Amino acid sequence: MAAEPVGRRIAVLWVPDWPVVAAIADGLLTAGDVSAVHDGRCLTAVSAAARRQGLRVGMTGRSARSLCPQVVFAPADPGRDLRAFDPIVQAAQGVVSEVALLRPGLLQLGIAGAARYQGSEHAVIDSLIGAVAEAGSEAQAGVADGLLAAILAARGHALVPAGESPTFLAPHPSRTLLLAAGTRAMRAQYEDLIGLWRRLGLATLGDVARLRPAHVGPRFGDVGLQAHRLARGGDVQEARPYRPEPDLAVHVELEPPAARIDAAAFAARRLAEDLHRQLQRRGMVCAYLRVNARAQNGVTLSRSWRIDGALTANELTDRVRWQLEGWLAGRSGLAPSAPLVFLELGAEDLSPAAIATDGLWGRVGRGQAQAHRAALRMQSLLGPEGVLTPVAEGGRSPRDRIRMVAWGDDPTADREPAAPWPGQIPPPLPARLPAGRHPVTLLDARGHSVHLSDRGMLTADPATLAGVPEARRITGWAGPWPLHERWWEDDPAGPAPPVRAHLQVLCGDQGAFLLAVGGGQAGAAGGGAGEWWIEGIYD
Repeated sequence: MAAEPVGRRIAVLWVPDWPVVAAIADGLLTAGDVSAVHDGRCLTAVSAAARRQGLRVGMTGRSARSLCPQVVFAPADPGRDLRAFDPIVQAAQGVVSEVALLRPGLLQLGIAGAARYQGSEHAVIDSLIGAVAEAGSEAQAGVADGLLAAILAARGHALVPAGESPTFLAPHPSRTLLLAAGTRAMRAQYEDLIGLWRRLGLATLGDVARLRPAHVGPRFGDVGLQAHRLARGGDVQEARPYRPEPDLAVHVELEPPAARIDAAAFAARRLAEDLHRQLQRRGMVCAYLRVNARAQNGVTLSRSWRIDGALTANELTDRVRWQLEGWLAGRSGLAPSAPLVFLELGAEDLSPAAIATDGLWGRVGRGQAQAHRAALRMQSLLGPEGVLTPVAEGGRSPRDRIRMVAWGDDPTADREPAAPWPGQIPPPLPARLPAGRHPVTLLDARGHSVHLSDRGMLTADPATLAGVPEARRITGWAGPWPLHERWWEDDPAGPAPPVRAHLQVLCGDQGAFLLAVGGGQAGAAGGGAGEWWIEGIYD
């Protein structure tokens, strides 16, 4: 006998390898080639041809190159993914009115009304696939009880009968729960939970579903209860018998109209922060974020995002900015594109937050709040890129280990700082990094130039540093630290040869320097073998 359904019927539309498809649409990759999308840490999407060569999501770039040297990488760009996906969303809205964006490449659709109108869920799925095909993409769709079951059904292009979702989910490994994570924070919480389950022997979703809810809450908390509902074929939020809280909305009239993404994104950031504060004050979280806009030519634009759990103001801003990029660039298919004169953010389907407390050390201090307002004020005068903040990242050289982002943008590192980086410059790092490459010459005790050999060693002990305002005697040195990164892109004729090695030199009380040597051919433009420049200055 079929189990009692615990979640409502949900349809999910999935376009496989969407980041790769979006990169192809932007001309960064070529269809049919062995290609992948890389976020600086690992592969986030791979093409079908790449999978046939053994490449998988989560693999490092170095491992991918070792398996398939001809693979072509494109940088990860969520904004690009969303802009390209907007026509697919509009095609789905022509078939089903209730559409929510889970992430680019994945849509959640309320199918009950459309199924009654068209006669069956099969008919709705056929209509969706046809509409997306007319928009220029191939997609798969599935229907099931609950979000996770519907996502897995879409990946198998299946319709799971009502009440059968727990049975359908049972054999899947517990790690498939990550497919339902809508935010970075939720994904991190699920990963911690899955690691704990693995140590406890809960290897499949069926193992998790067999736990009693009364035992899950005290042991695994609210995240465990949410994951348990998904494993049983339910939705992220438990059905509430009481009247939900009224929706929250904030809006602004844009004067002058915003024709550029930076101007619209700045207004969106203020709205997102205001909406985030109101949600925090009320101790609420929303299930959907709706972005409404009106263009100068009278066209009204609207899009809904599925939200699981609490979002930070930065994450809210990112979603709105990605959406505005698609609208203002004219990529959404809503012609003609025109400047925006009205913007509204709405938090829908509110529910009490599981935890709504101050930080560990109390509320944000007055000085910190004033500094934040001052930075926003400077951005309003100088533009979004006028106020930058550094983010520590993983890397080998000092320049690689710091990334500047606009104030208020997501400060999360793209590359894990704690990951092993062979050839990394040991601490302390230089206090100053010159704006350009300042060439210098290393001389040995006899006045001959010191080069880097093919084996990554110095041809002689350096004694003098020439090329600075005055020649300086070297009293100590460390290194060299050779680098063997991006060897496949080594272009001897390029304007900026890749770094082959770093060397630290101490010039007594005249300072200390971090030197770099290029990897091009001797005499090439911009440097060559044995030609050194100042990479950093120690104070």
